Amino acid sequence: MMGAEGAVRARAIELLARDDALAAMVHGIFDGTPPRATAPYVAVGTADGVDWGTKDRAGREIRLTLTLVGVGGGVDDRAAARIEAIVAKLRGAADGWAVVSVRTIRTRFTFAHEGGWRHEVIVRCRCLVE
Repeated sequence: MMGAEGAVRARAIELLARDDALAAMVHGIFDGTPPRATAPYVAVGTADGVDWGTKDRAGREIRLTLTLVGVGGGVDDRAAARIEAIVAKLRGAADGWAVVSVRTIRTRFTFAHEGGWRHEVIVRCRCLVE
């Protein structure tokens, strides 16, 4: 069994990579920021965890960062909307952990200096040991 942070990241990467609609909109789904990739792409970033649980079960609260990186001045929100829809499917079993709640807690959109843009989605996942 891996830690909750790794389990949630692995589940997110798997769900994002399996989605055909998202695959048609981006060039790839990456574990972390790729050294070289052509935008648009999705990078699964940090997973920060803190203790969380119930009276009788240990658990972790994970904050996972998903970043959609795009190019140009025009922004297409379809891929970002698709990512948020996929995030809702994170609930369930994840390598010895049960993801019991998932909530998008923050989104951030910024234009980059070199002409591209970034849409970050921060997701809170509460996990219990199975």
